[in-house]
Amino acid sequence: MVKMTLDNPASVAAPFGDRFAHVARLDLGGGALLLLAGQVAVDDAGEVVAPGDAAAQAERIFEIVGGLLAAHGAGLADVLFIRTFMTDLGDLPAYGGVRRRLFAAPGRTPPASTTVEVSRLFLPGAVLEVEVTAAVRCE
Repeated sequence: MVKMTLDNPASVAAPFGDRFAHVARLDLGGGALLLLAGQVAVDDAGEVVAPGDAAAQAERIFEIVGGLLAAHGAGLADVLFIRTFMTDLGDLPAYGGVRRRLFAAPGRTPPASTTVEVSRLFLPGAVLEVEVTAAVRCE
C-alpha cells in the first residue's frame, strides 16, 4: 500500500503564507521517501539569515533540512539527492565546503546532486535554495 502525506512539522517555521508543504512523504511498505520543498536561509520570523553569505546560508538551510528530516525519523545520512539553486556559481566553494563537512563520511558516497545558477531567488538577500530527497526505513 502506498500512502502520501503532506506535512509542515511544528519544529520548523511554517512556509511563507502557508502556500505549500515543507515535506511530501510517500510511505512504501517498509520505508518512506521524503521530498522536501526548496529551503532558503530564514530565521523563525521568515527573515533572511546572513544576506549574501553563501556559507552562512548553507549552514542555516541544512539546519532547517535536518529539522524537517528529524520530524520524519530521518537525518542527513538518509539524504539521497540534493538540488541547489544559486544566484552566483562563484559561491560554489563556500557552499561546497559546508556540504563536504556535512555529507563526507568515511566509506560513504555523497548524495546525488544537481546545482544550477539562477538569476534570483524569491527573497532579496537569499543566495541559495536547496531541495532534498531522502529515504527512511519505517519500523
